[in-house]
Amino acid sequence: MSSGLRAETFRFLRELARNNRKGWMDEHRDRYETAVVAPLRELVGALAPSVRALDSGFDTRPRFGTTLSRINRDIRFAKDKTPYRTRLYVQFSGPAGSGQLFLGVGSRELTAGFRSYGMKRDSVLRRLGEQRARDNPGWLRRQARRLGRRYESYWYFTTGGRWTRCEGFPSRPGDWERLCGLVVRRRFTSRQAVSGRFTRDLERVFADLFPLYAFTSLAE
Repeated sequence: MSSGLRAETFRFLRELARNNRKGWMDEHRDRYETAVVAPLRELVGALAPSVRALDSGFDTRPRFGTTLSRINRDIRFAKDKTPYRTRLYVQFSGPAGSGQLFLGVGSRELTAGFRSYGMKRDSVLRRLGEQRARDNPGWLRRQARRLGRRYESYWYFTTGGRWTRCEGFPSRPGDWERLCGLVVRRRFTSRQAVSGRFTRDLERVFADLFPLYAFTSLAE
């Protein structure tokens, strides 16, 4: 099953990284639509049945701002004033809007996995994750062992509004008392992404990491 992604998708992103300005994008807008937008929409459609099978609450409509990230950057408060993102995301979220199953598409490398962020104490991640971590310490240890063999994991806590990254899976309940973000992902190459089995690879990753989504995002 084709993922929709092709060599031209990654060629366009590499060229955009070298020519990240509005004039260049205006000249190549049609190419962007055919090389990037159409393949990403096709990929969302290909993944939609398996994602809905995991949970019918996932939004699988192929739309920017929901399942597809926008290429335009908000540069109002950014030091980097380049107007366009050169890494785009396919992302599946539920009604709570906290955890996501995602694919990040860069010019040469892709990452697929699970991510969730919640800085405030009443966020879905903090509210569900902290209590469940206290109630299920054995489950956390099993996930750390299971995921450590196949995935890269890291998590964040904040001090005075400043984010600190910790490598590895948060396997102790105490980690979850201050956890504000969690990412578990697997890396793929652009060569793998254009192969006929890439959609199946993504389906396996999402199924493998769905228990984390349920743990952090789904109420009983």
